[in-house]
Amino acid sequence: MQTKQYRIGTRGGPLALKQAHEVRDRLAAAHGMVSSAFEIVVLSTKGDRITDRPLSEIGGKGLFTLELEEQLADGRLDLAVHSSKDMATTLPEGLHLSAFVEREDVRDAVIARDAPSLHDLPKGAVVGSASLRRQALIRRMRPDIKVITYRGLVETRLRKLREGQVDATLLAYAGLKRLNMEDVATDVLDPEVFPPAPGQGAICIESRIDDTDVARLVAPVDHRPTHAALLCERAFLAALDGSCRTPIAGLARVEGDDIAFSGLILTPDGREAHAISGSGKASDAAAIGREAGQTVRERAGPDFFADWT
Repeated sequence: MQTKQYRIGTRGGPLALKQAHEVRDRLAAAHGMVSSAFEIVVLSTKGDRITDRPLSEIGGKGLFTLELEEQLADGRLDLAVHSSKDMATTLPEGLHLSAFVEREDVRDAVIARDAPSLHDLPKGAVVGSASLRRQALIRRMRPDIKVITYRGLVETRLRKLREGQVDATLLAYAGLKRLNMEDVATDVLDPEVFPPAPGQGAICIESRIDDTDVARLVAPVDHRPTHAALLCERAFLAALDGSCRTPIAGLARVEGDDIAFSGLILTPDGREAHAISGSGKASDAAAIGREAGQTVRERAGPDFFADWT
């Protein structure tokens, strides 16, 4: 008989709550448990509270996980649910990403007011994005339009768009689909042309390394192809010291026992870019991603990274 109640930590935005409930429901189904065996604990993070500045100015990706990881480390939480693309490549001591739910759509969606796509926007149009990767890719594609930093929850960004603060914005299509809002997208971008962030579209579970009970709990919801892809993409990020201060794209695809990876690094203005690819066995995912990161770093040269501060 189930006696322990597992505490699942999450941020409080609508998308974060959707993801936490999805993980809870998957865990309950996998073990034949009732949903009341899990308590969803909502925490406010510094990244959620500070929305008027770029993440690069206030500390990067860890701002969305710090409070959750503190409670996870000291036992107040049993596991935490995150968007994988928000996770730093180095985690606090004693914690790890123990499972990755099957990945959703990896693509970026355009939401525009008066034009369906980035190509159709008029010269001088204003596009808002919080992501340095998206900003750099937009500038690379359309150097004639203005790109501004644009943060907030999905609903906040869409409201600002309706108010006319920007002509268009970009969001992860996976997030829109999880919120049943995919119909707001006016265009969905080809990942071969507009590659996604490492980890985009994947929900991850963070837990304590020594917690064998939680390891047993999450094992059935860990999607092995997604896990391998994320190992590859995160290794690529780590080799480049990837953070919210760096425009980096990367996507790994797993088919059977094989994995294929493609990555891209850009200068913030989008004028210079270096692409890299690699492939091999999925069991070597991390090594493939790491080698790709090291190779593209050497290829770009030290001057390329001079402004990545």
